[in-house]
Amino acid sequence: MCVSPTRFSRLAQLFAPVLVSIALSGCVSSGQQARPKGPDPYYVAMYGPRPDERFPLPATDISKADPRYLRQQVPYATYEPPGTVVIDTQDRFLYLVQDGGMALRYGIGVGKAGLEFAGEARIGRKAEWPRWIPTSDMVAREPERYGPLAGGMDPGPTNPLGPRALYLYQGDRDTLFRIHGTREAWSIGKAVSSGCIRMFNQDIIDLYSRVPEGSRVVVLQAEPPIGPPLDAPVATVADGAPLSF
Repeated sequence: MCVSPTRFSRLAQLFAPVLVSIALSGCVSSGQQARPKGPDPYYVAMYGPRPDERFPLPATDISKADPRYLRQQVPYATYEPPGTVVIDTQDRFLYLVQDGGMALRYGIGVGKAGLEFAGEARIGRKAEWPRWIPTSDMVAREPERYGPLAGGMDPGPTNPLGPRALYLYQGDRDTLFRIHGTREAWSIGKAVSSGCIRMFNQDIIDLYSRVPEGSRVVVLQAEPPIGPPLDAPVATVADGAPLSF
């Protein structure tokens, strides 16, 4: 069948938008298929290197991290006032309570069974690139591992406390319980430490900048996160041993 030039021109005008739309959808589809897989660039930047630190920090590898444990603002229902740090050991989250029913949530690593802390405390001391000394109980439990370190370890990239540490006190007593960084990013979301709370290095630096000394800390084991403030500080260590990293 023959088509006159005039009619062909009208058909071309009629179907041109459809053809352009098909072509563009093909380009978009190809672009989506070509997009590399991996963590969101937003989080890659968040956990990027920190060359400005006293000991320059490399980027944290979050390629295998559960996205739930990456730092994010979330709705959070609690009676605790803004500025309170709530540690949910069961779900492996640390919350910094904010105004308006929100909180900044961080993923954490927690203590092994039998070495957990529960109750209330306050941040009695803050330290950048802290020195670490294993407790006498840790040396007694694992002399081969901790004996050579009984005199302490200087700050640095291999120090188990990482770039920052928050020391928890009850009254004037150091509980020996810490919130600190770790270079073992794989341990976030797990129960592997000797009792303290581990965070990604970039996260402990962020939290450290947000909480002053004296801030209230509530450590929950199996309790739900919402509940009235407790009247008196209570803390327990399941096996009676003091805690360190």
